[in-house]
Amino acid sequence: MADAAQDSGQIVIVGASLAGATAAETLRKDGWSGGIVLIGSEQALPYERPPLSKDVLLGKAETGSAQLHDQQWYDDNTIELRLGATVTAIDPAAHTVTLDDGSQVPYAKLLIATGSRVRKLDVPGADLEGVHYLRTAEESQALTDAYAAKPRVVVVGAGWIGLEAASAARERGCEVTVVEPQSTALAAVLGEEIGELFAEFHRQHGVQFRFGTGVEGFEGTGKVTGVRISGGEVLPADLVIVGVGVRPNTELAEEAGIEVATPENDSGIVAGADLQTSVADVYAAGDVVRWDHPLFNRPVRVEHWQNAKDTGAAAAKAMLGQDVAHDAVPFFFTDQFDLGMEYAGDVPRGTSYQVVLRGDPKSGAYVAFWLDDDRHVLAGMHVNTWGAIDAVRDLIRSGKQVDPARLSDTSVELSEV
Repeated sequence: MADAAQDSGQIVIVGASLAGATAAETLRKDGWSGGIVLIGSEQALPYERPPLSKDVLLGKAETGSAQLHDQQWYDDNTIELRLGATVTAIDPAAHTVTLDDGSQVPYAKLLIATGSRVRKLDVPGADLEGVHYLRTAEESQALTDAYAAKPRVVVVGAGWIGLEAASAARERGCEVTVVEPQSTALAAVLGEEIGELFAEFHRQHGVQFRFGTGVEGFEGTGKVTGVRISGGEVLPADLVIVGVGVRPNTELAEEAGIEVATPENDSGIVAGADLQTSVADVYAAGDVVRWDHPLFNRPVRVEHWQNAKDTGAAAAKAMLGQDVAHDAVPFFFTDQFDLGMEYAGDVPRGTSYQVVLRGDPKSGAYVAFWLDDDRHVLAGMHVNTWGAIDAVRDLIRSGKQVDPARLSDTSVELSEV
């Protein structure tokens, strides 16, 4: 239930994102009857991002299908939407936020759910027509329209967004080459062994890779015609998709004196297990928050859909005075060609680990685990092995040592490892 603060003002949410909209929904469900103001710089109603790189790119759905709620739902729940508005400053002392039109909005509690933005390539030709990024609904629609002409596509970056964009392009009949400076796909997040399994899977579907290769610039006059890679070779391209990661939007918080982690420590707004920041009455959720994870006993920042939902709901409960210690196991999923994958857990960068495979990857269905030096399960993922992810979560939460031989033995139930 809401505490006494519910009659003392309104809750302002900066970021009409999945995290922000989920927070607003949770506030109403859990009894907050005061004002809620949801502010977002995009004109579109809050939406989910996963469909944008999946069904929308495949031409199977419109961007509107990603919308969380229609306008009537916000009206019925008395949630004030300020769309097409950007917050330019937060004043924690005055408990106000300032908008780009100069107006100020007071708050009793504030949630920062500003998300992240794509990293841009700073190379010659980066502003040519035909060079795309994939983050917003508008960008997704532009790409899916472009795919219809079956262009020659070059994807820069073999991360999740890059591979999903490549998969959709191939399924739409495009010729696709992926350029990646690392040694294989997904090397930074899954390691070389598992990353190479994804790369080989894509090769089997006609995707070409150039690993260990950077981009020096884009060629063309007005419109992109090629990608100049390391060594000067130019790959022909009618369409380029850049997917080289994102940056959390922490500038508002930092300028307001709210603690933000340095890039060396995985930049994000620093928060406790209750998602409250270093400043009273200010909370953070979604891509932008780096919170003290009670289960892992270390700070965590996660850039996935489930995290936006989970932290948005948890922050709302904390703002209402509920006892919150947010300990959800990070979760991620992807669909590429006929591959479905779910991943749970978190492997900190720089951690030494052992990879254990359960099942034969050549069969197209397997489970992979990442174990630390003490044989605790840090993370696990399944590929086309539905029903396994709950057991993966249980192993992570248990914190018990496992026997790698039993873990890899498909005759042993995961619950008995």
